[in-house]
Amino acid sequence: MKKLKKIVSSTWFQILNTDVRQHLRSKWFWTYSILFGGFVAAMFSTGITESQIIGFVGLSRLMVTFMQISMVILPIYVLITTVRSVVGDRESNVMEYILSLPISFSGYFWGKFIARFLMTYIPVFIALLGAAVYGSFTELSVPWDLFALYSALLASMIFCFLGISMFISSVASTQDLAISTAFILWLILVAFLDLILMGLMLKLRMDAGMVIGFGMLNPLQVFRTAVLVLFDPELTVMGTASYYILDTVKRELFILFAIAYPILLGLFLGMAGNRYFRKHDII
Repeated sequence: MKKLKKIVSSTWFQILNTDVRQHLRSKWFWTYSILFGGFVAAMFSTGITESQIIGFVGLSRLMVTFMQISMVILPIYVLITTVRSVVGDRESNVMEYILSLPISFSGYFWGKFIARFLMTYIPVFIALLGAAVYGSFTELSVPWDLFALYSALLASMIFCFLGISMFISSVASTQDLAISTAFILWLILVAFLDLILMGLMLKLRMDAGMVIGFGMLNPLQVFRTAVLVLFDPELTVMGTASYYILDTVKRELFILFAIAYPILLGLFLGMAGNRYFRKHDII
């Protein structure tokens, strides 16, 4: 009980609570939540659970499509909505008022970080869970192992891009600069997916292992490959690159890497952003 009271009275929890309340009053949050819930409902209504591809049918087929759509929507949504959090408070002079209260810099930073994670991840998780629960009531086979892995992959990707966003927001001097940087970064990450990497390898005659290893530094590439590994254990859709990946690491080890690497990257960038936030003039 004492520990619970200590957490509730902590500065980061107060910032988290304030940020969550602000999100719940935001039209963007409800639009985002309805988008994912409506997307799942639309897939059920169009009969996607009755189609089959590479042995995946029912909810497995729906989850695969859901993950592919999430890879497109979530990163840019997290970047654009989060990258303004710190720099936006600085420009609007809200931060000057907040930090005049007995609130630590780290408490402010991590309170916002955790609040953004919860308010981004929970609607996606509920949409995926709702599909699984609805499927169980309609007597569809629910792949709970895939559900757990997909949930972990979504959490790791959101955490990663939150770390990137909070770092940019701490370092950027204006909101316009923060948004531009985030958008350019997203374009670079999207550009350096399979097609660009394979073209670079052919043009420069680079070692295939070096190119694929470089590509695995891209969190979007890691997420996409992990989804494909769960979808297609032989990675046939990736062509010749699949041979190097599957010969280098086991399928289970790669999935573990795909969950751990984005989390560690997001945590590292978050800590770097927090350090910059504490050490530099923020008003």
